[in-house]
Amino acid sequence: MKEITKINHVGLRVKDLSTSRAFYEKLGFIFIVGPVGPEPVAIMEHPSGININFILNADSECTENILMDTPQKNTGYTHVALEVTSAESALKSLKELGITITEEVEFEGAKFFFIRDPDKNVIEFHQPANS
Repeated sequence: MKEITKINHVGLRVKDLSTSRAFYEKLGFIFIVGPVGPEPVAIMEHPSGININFILNADSECTENILMDTPQKNTGYTHVALEVTSAESALKSLKELGITITEEVEFEGAKFFFIRDPDKNVIEFHQPANS
C-alpha cells in the first residue's frame, strides 16, 4: 500500500510503568503521557521520533519472553531494531549505564547488538554497513 509512510509506534506489554519508564529514559526516551485509555497505555518518545506505547496489563507472574525464551517458535514480533550512527559508541554508552549486552554480531559490514528491557523485550541496535 502506497499510503503507508512509516511506523507510527511500537506497542510493548509491560508489568510496571515506573520500571519501564526509568529504563527507556536511560535510552533517551521522554515520557509523554499515561496511563490513559481503557487498556491502559503510557507513551514515551525518543527525540529521533520513535514512539513507544507501553500497554500496562502484563501478567506480573510472567518470567519469560514467550517468543524468544521457549523452545517452541511462536509467531509474533520478536524485537525492535533501532538504527544507530555508531554501534561502538552506543555499545559503550549502554555498558556505562550498566545495561547487559546479550549478543554482538558483525555481518557483511553491518554491526548490531542486542539488549533486553526489564520485561525481557528484545531491542537491537543496528549500524548498517557503509555508515
